Amino acid sequence: MPRPASPHPTDGELEILHVLWEHGPSPLGVICESLRRERNVATTTVATMLRVMLDKGLVRRNQAARGQQWSAAVTQTAAAKSMVGKLLDGIFDGSASRLAVHLVEAGQLSPKELGELRKLIDNNKPARKAAKMQRKLL
Repeated sequence: MPRPASPHPTDGELEILHVLWEHGPSPLGVICESLRRERNVATTTVATMLRVMLDKGLVRRNQAARGQQWSAAVTQTAAAKSMVGKLLDGIFDGSASRLAVHLVEAGQLSPKELGELRKLIDNNKPARKAAKMQRKLL
């Protein structure tokens, strides 16, 4: 029995989504051209992937004057949120702090990124205090 399709995009589907996020609605030929800058892909393979992505709700298909136009049905932000959520649940037991610690300890962040992270943390202190107080009241 085949496993159910994942709602999360595969690596290949993410490549297609990146093309659509960058170029906007595009015909199959433009999508294939963009993908071929990185690696050789068959048009039939891309067409099949787009149909699967349509079933998953990742893309939309509209009829245009010269054939079909494909567009992303999910934003890059929504896809990132979904994929990070999957990563957090699968690897870090749902803990965002464990992911952040891992990135810092593994040296994955540049000094500039560490500075930006520090600013985000410092700017978020009042919100964290308010949430903590609210939990105490409950």
